[in-house]
Amino acid sequence: MAYVGLGSNVGDRLANLRAATEMLEGDGCRVTVASSVYETEPVGYADQDWFLNAVVGVRVRATAHGLHARLKGIEAEMGRRSRHRWGPREIDLDLLLFEDEALRGDDLTIPHPRMHERAFVMMPLAEVAPDVEPPTMCGNLREILERLDDAAQVRLAHPPAALMVPSQEQREA
Repeated sequence: MAYVGLGSNVGDRLANLRAATEMLEGDGCRVTVASSVYETEPVGYADQDWFLNAVVGVRVRATAHGLHARLKGIEAEMGRRSRHRWGPREIDLDLLLFEDEALRGDDLTIPHPRMHERAFVMMPLAEVAPDVEPPTMCGNLREILERLDDAAQVRLAHPPAALMVPSQEQREA
């Protein structure tokens, strides 16, 4: 199982998260679980709109690098533009965890290097996978969230059903 963080603060934020979730489906990827959607104040650059953030769990046949490339492709297809670090984003897709792998490279680090410091990541991630123990981190996701000291505001915006993609059978019914 891989866990992907989603964020958007440009345009129709919820529609952007839904579109990205839908685009993940297929070609050996299946979204199996989605967190609630949280509205969060921006981090690092405050002069921008608030984000909607969520996490989805994905069953995937690809490697971590293959999934990462797919996420970057979805961002490009959805029109994500390079602005400045921590700036506004049509869509932001981060590979947070991939199976029990620990990777450190120029283009990909797993677990995501700052996820344990950010409530907007840890709240939805602990919601969908509370007992997962990330490699290189102490404790499970629920425990990591409980220890988190993040002053950023995070509030519930939508239930998990807001992101779930209907299965092929549901679409054909």
